[in-house]
Amino acid sequence: QVQLVESGGGLAQPGGSLRLSCAASGFTFSNYAMNWARQAPGKGLEWVSGSYSDGSKIAYASSVEGRFTVSRDNAKNTVYLQMNSLKTEETALYYCAKGRTYRAHYDMDYWGKGNLVTISS
Repeated sequence: QVQLVESGGGLAQPGGSLRLSCAASGFTFSNYAMNWARQAPGKGLEWVSGSYSDGSKIAYASSVEGRFTVSRDNAKNTVYLQMNSLKTEETALYYCAKGRTYRAHYDMDYWGKGNLVTISS
């Protein structure tokens, strides 16, 4: 059974940083791309970033390019999202999602329950 459990969210000030983690189980983590997405209050789902299974290719939404960094530790079955220079409009539920293939950005088949990130002064 695939399980994705996000952690590390919470409250940060504008301009601050947070690091999200996603612990995966129930599948061979090193064989699949992993992605992050978010949903702000009252808005639709937005894809944020994705990493190929071996981390060789990483992509970001233009809205976070240069501020967010995704990484993964295949030995620990964990993917991370380092978020810097956070903005108030980035308050959202952040989701970790498994790609359907080793290189699936945007195409995701399993999701975590989400982790709330609140950016406020």
